Order: sequence, then structure tokens, then C-alpha cells
Amino acid sequence: MPSWAPAIGLTLFPQVGAIAARFITEREVETWFKTLVKPSWCPPNWMFGPVWGTLFTSMGYGSYLIYKELGGLNENAVVPLGLYASQLALVWAWTPIVFGAHKIGWGLVHILLLWGAAAAATTASWFPISRPAAYLMLPYLAWLTLASALNYRFWRDNKDKSE
Repeated sequence: MPSWAPAIGLTLFPQVGAIAARFITEREVETWFKTLVKPSWCPPNWMFGPVWGTLFTSMGYGSYLIYKELGGLNENAVVPLGLYASQLALVWAWTPIVFGAHKIGWGLVHILLLWGAAAAATTASWFPISRPAAYLMLPYLAWLTLASALNYRFWRDNKDKSE
């Protein structure tokens, strides 16, 4: 395997879930999502794709830095990369819950677990291994904070539109 393959593969891997989520989101943004009451501070729809793309690329590169620092996939990498994989699976699952099933309340529970139990834990586990990798997670945590607040407002203000 070429030496550059892990860097490219791990950096781009998070985009897999983003591409899959796009198929669900595209259909729902112009139908169901358009009907939701949104707070005045909700970012415009066009912003979500570029932001998520940037965040996924950033966290993917962070995972590569951890992989490289720990010498690949070995027993030292189990916790930091296992936490990363769990938060990645959780973030990928949010879109089908909210946009696919219209379960805004469950989406709120889900995103709060994602933030605290997975994304923050991943960042904390990465810090002693690679500070740059942990720093690459900080914009993601900030965006998850905004997304959590939005999810709460969507749930609070649209209880009649959640199935």
C-alpha cells in the first residue's frame, strides 16, 4: 500500500456517510423541512453541505494523525479510533432519524449523546496523542453545539410535525 493511501483514505472516509445522508436530505429539504418553524438564527439551507463537508474532512484528517502517531491500527489505537468510529456512526445516523423518520425528539436525544458521549470523548482521547488532531475536532464540537440548539428548537416549535 502506498504511504499516502491512509492519509487520503482516512481523510475522505467520513464523506461516505455524508454522501448517503445527502440522498435523504435532498428529498426532505424541499418538502418536510421547509414546513418547519425555524429560529431566526438558523443558518440558510445552502450552508449545511459545505460546513459538514469541511467538518468531515477535518475530522477525517485528524483520525489519520492519530493513526499515524500510534503506528497504525493496533491495541493503542482501539480507544481513540474506536471512539472516533462510534461518533462517526452516530453522526451518520442522525440524518435518517430526523430527515428520514421525522423523529425530531429522538434526534435531539441522539445528538446530545453524540456530542457528549462520543464527539467530546473522542476529542479528549486524542488530545494527549496529537494536539493538532484534537484541535481539528473543535470546530465540529462547536457546530454540534449549534446543531443541538437547532434540534431543540425544531422539536420545541414543531411538535405537531414530528412523527
